[in-house]
Amino acid sequence: MSNPIQEDLSTSWLSCMRRGDYDMAWKNSDAVLRLRAGITCWHLPRHVQWIWNGEPLHGKRVLVRCYHGLGDTIQFIRYMHLLKAIAAKVIVWAQAPLIPLLKTIEGIDELLPLHDGTPEAQYDADVEIMELPHIFRTTLGSIPASIPYLRVEPAPLMPNKEAFKVGLVWKAGDWDERRSIPFSMFYPLAGISRVQFYILQSNAQDAGWNGEFGSYLGEHSLPEYARIVRAMDLLISVDSMPVHLAGAMDVPVWTLLHADADWRWMEKREDSPWYPTMRLLRQEHPGEWMPVIEKAAAKLEKTTQS
Repeated sequence: MSNPIQEDLSTSWLSCMRRGDYDMAWKNSDAVLRLRAGITCWHLPRHVQWIWNGEPLHGKRVLVRCYHGLGDTIQFIRYMHLLKAIAAKVIVWAQAPLIPLLKTIEGIDELLPLHDGTPEAQYDADVEIMELPHIFRTTLGSIPASIPYLRVEPAPLMPNKEAFKVGLVWKAGDWDERRSIPFSMFYPLAGISRVQFYILQSNAQDAGWNGEFGSYLGEHSLPEYARIVRAMDLLISVDSMPVHLAGAMDVPVWTLLHADADWRWMEKREDSPWYPTMRLLRQEHPGEWMPVIEKAAAKLEKTTQS
């Protein structure tokens, strides 16, 4: 049964996060914690479960549960060194494909592959990874934004010193179709000189790639995919896991956003306080992607000519 007070607090939290008023957002989160006291959530789908109950984590063995998407884990894994500074031990229960990449993260004592059972670890307190900004009372000025915090060697690609290497991703998860763009809309990019496009979209042909431009390197494990992204001079992508991967590795990335973008990208900004190398290109009106693509094309042409 829905709780009108909690719904109002959640709406207020979303508004605060989008305008960058994190202090007020955490006050809303504190109020939600009080409302949830004593209420179980284990029957809910994992991605909507809450874990942290507000208890201090100092001196404790802390289990970090990564219950959301791969991109969410990549974005918030940056908090591990802060957590390790106060915790006796940091155990991260993360999506199995990410484990090889997370081995480079400072502050993690133990990595375990996430599954549908219970974690095989002894711990005193647990949190969901996206609860960490609340736990640390993050503000725009205190976001841990030092990059890179994921480190891989770039993949060796065919040498072409004259070409500017640009990766393309145009389809996000099916759960929010507003984030995806038909590949045919990227044609304005194809004629830009001195650019070598790489198709970094997973299942590219099923996602609409017709082979007319861009080099498709095939399907890869996530660690190998990260090496390919690391080799790019630029990634142009819709709001999905690759933008977080690029941002965490210090790769320039242009994120294409629909008009009602996720709270983490805030409102009206062209940059992201979470990722110093990221620029945001936004729809002005819902569903209108062509002006965004045209802006990207003009920006890319200017970049390659400078």
